[in-house]
Amino acid sequence: MSEDNKVHAELRENFGKGHARRLRATGKIPAVLYGHGADPMHLALPGHQVSLLIRRANALLDLDVAGTSQYALVKDVQKDPVHQIIEHMDLLVVKKGEKVSVDVPIIVTGESAPGTIANLDATTILIEAEATHLPESIEVSVEGLEDGTHITAADLKLPAGSLLIADPETLIIAVSVPSATLAAEDEIAAADAAVAEEQSEEAAESE
Repeated sequence: MSEDNKVHAELRENFGKGHARRLRATGKIPAVLYGHGADPMHLALPGHQVSLLIRRANALLDLDVAGTSQYALVKDVQKDPVHQIIEHMDLLVVKKGEKVSVDVPIIVTGESAPGTIANLDATTILIEAEATHLPESIEVSVEGLEDGTHITAADLKLPAGSLLIADPETLIIAVSVPSATLAAEDEIAAADAAVAEEQSEEAAESE
């Protein structure tokens, strides 16, 4: 786990919307840490640092709470719908070596065969992995794949130590020829057929 994920968290003793608003005005984020049967812990996190960290999927924070280190998985982020300012975060206590289930983003690489497109049907996939080694994404190559090719969850190459939780038959990517291209090809074929028929009629009349 990266040293960049170390976050100094302050314990909060005051609650309510007014206090949370004043906290955010100082550049901090109100958060609640819960899990493993412990009482929820109300925290204040450094806003700028945490905002950068949670840009990554399944961000894991190494919290320093009153001198004690605690791993925490970001479970929920509440943002202002207009200004997109983080208003509150829910964090889940995790232990080193513990397995957790998370949705991991699918990243498509490469280009499918000429004239086709690769449609991403599932943008994330549910897997189980060690809490301190969660993958940020899973790459899927569509390089050269032909029309009609399907990639399912069972076809994914998961990172070492990860286990597929989602249905193996879940469709991830379908390669196809765009409908507009098919329609254009049909029009061309119809036009060619009409020309051929006209030429055939002209030839018959000249005989």
